[in-house]
Amino acid sequence: MDVLLLLVLLACTGRSPSLAAPFTYQLARLSSQRSSCKPIPSSMSLCHGVGYSEMRLPNLLGHDSMKEALQQAASWVPLLTKQCHGDTKKFLCSLFAPVCISDLEDPVYPCRSLCEAVRDSCTPVMAAFGFPWPEMFNCSRFPRGNELCVPPAGPDDRLQLAKEDAVCAACFSRGHNEKEFLENFCSQDFALKMSVKALSSADGDLKVTPELKSRTLYKQESWSEEELKKPVLWLTHGESCACEELRGQGTVVLAMGHKAAGRLVITWVRRWQRGERELKKFTRAVRKIQC
Repeated sequence: MDVLLLLVLLACTGRSPSLAAPFTYQLARLSSQRSSCKPIPSSMSLCHGVGYSEMRLPNLLGHDSMKEALQQAASWVPLLTKQCHGDTKKFLCSLFAPVCISDLEDPVYPCRSLCEAVRDSCTPVMAAFGFPWPEMFNCSRFPRGNELCVPPAGPDDRLQLAKEDAVCAACFSRGHNEKEFLENFCSQDFALKMSVKALSSADGDLKVTPELKSRTLYKQESWSEEELKKPVLWLTHGESCACEELRGQGTVVLAMGHKAAGRLVITWVRRWQRGERELKKFTRAVRKIQC
């Protein structure tokens, strides 16, 4: 949600940020934890294009470290691909990466109406795959709207999100590819250099098959023997967004991601556009990282 919208909501309630009434919805016992504002990392694909750039940590689900928040958020990326509700991302990110405003001491929770709308639309989809709506998303814990909270998106919000999501979250380049890779390396489950052998679609996702001969594994936490021999990577929602980084057989890319629901899910991918000499130098720098 746009930060300006939050400030408008504050004005409408007749409270200044410092006087905003504290919520009693202590999902993560935030009253006893000092929170701080942190930039939302580019590798948190769940919340790309959410409308703000800084999140509270610990978040509203009690994740104390960015690594934990990234790992837990990654497991919910597949739900976005099902498009069960237009505000699914907004609701999930209000908890995993809650908006952080330096002048506002209390956390901003999702409105109950937002939670209920997403729950009612997504519960049947989750049930079809054997997953119930989790207790940590119990809508009765969230404010009804008479306090400051994250509301459902309006028509203008949805139009803006649609424009931003034209490029797949994992493929959105900010122009500092090598720096981003090194900074986010420790928070990922896997990282590698690979050449793209084949691309195919499956249920809205993009299936990425790498060439084995040219592959360099930098990190492969909890990969099975089958995944080491015949790895298959997945770009969530890849059919409905653009990722030029992966286009073209033989394209050399750097990729990172998490293992979620039995899949190797790409959360960050960039085309390598420099020479072999620079790649070897970069590889040496990666090998020196101690997580």
